[in-house]
Amino acid sequence: MSTLPASRMHKPTLTIGIALFAIALITWHDASTMQIRASYGMGADAASYFVAAFLAVLGAGHILAAFRWASEPGQSDWKAVGWVSLGLISLIGALWFQIGFIPGSTLLFAFTARAFGRRALIADLILGLVLATGIFLLFNKLLTLALPMGPLERLL
Repeated sequence: MSTLPASRMHKPTLTIGIALFAIALITWHDASTMQIRASYGMGADAASYFVAAFLAVLGAGHILAAFRWASEPGQSDWKAVGWVSLGLISLIGALWFQIGFIPGSTLLFAFTARAFGRRALIADLILGLVLATGIFLLFNKLLTLALPMGPLERLL
């Protein structure tokens, strides 16, 4: 497999890879400066190190893909981008207005599934609710890391 000349590399993919590396470095630095450490179990710093490593792997994958681009990329699906953006805005709004992590993540899941072409909104909302609840309980109860709480989370 040969790589393309530098003039044929996919610059948007390279830009995303560099941005992911930058975010990974910022996350790693933030984790290294955390003052609160867990006295037992996994602390917030360990989770941040994991996220930083994951972002670095994604960045490396994007950079490799940018240099190995075999053909012109397809057209962007702006409708899908809109659905994912709506999901992210819903999550941010749910956290901002203290509605909670679970409802926001449920909407994010359902809208992202819609972006990928799935048309079962009710089923996706139910599945998103189950997954978001499981994630909330995992972080809040098992890892003792506080996620943003709303009325629903206070019941758990």
